[in-house]
Amino acid sequence: MAQDKTLTCRDCGADFIFSASEQDFYAEKGFTNEPGRCPECRAAKKQQRNGSNGGYQQRQQREMFNVTCAGCGCETQVPFRPSNDRPVYCRDCFQANKR
Repeated sequence: MAQDKTLTCRDCGADFIFSASEQDFYAEKGFTNEPGRCPECRAAKKQQRNGSNGGYQQRQQREMFNVTCAGCGCETQVPFRPSNDRPVYCRDCFQANKR
């Protein structure tokens, strides 16, 4: 059974508790490394990463296209530009055809 550990934050140098329940959570998730930052520095790092997008491109809103379902004839939207050489289905007809 895990016991609370005192660790030192690599950013601010403060000591923080790595609780037994946190250790169990880390083990359950398969994490092999102990946290290197205290909760405050982890939160600040996460905020900085999210604020600056962390080098990731922000997901753009998908362009949707209006179509008539080839199965039931209802109007629906799809996230791709349909071509006239293949049928396009609404969600329900697509699921039914998939089976």
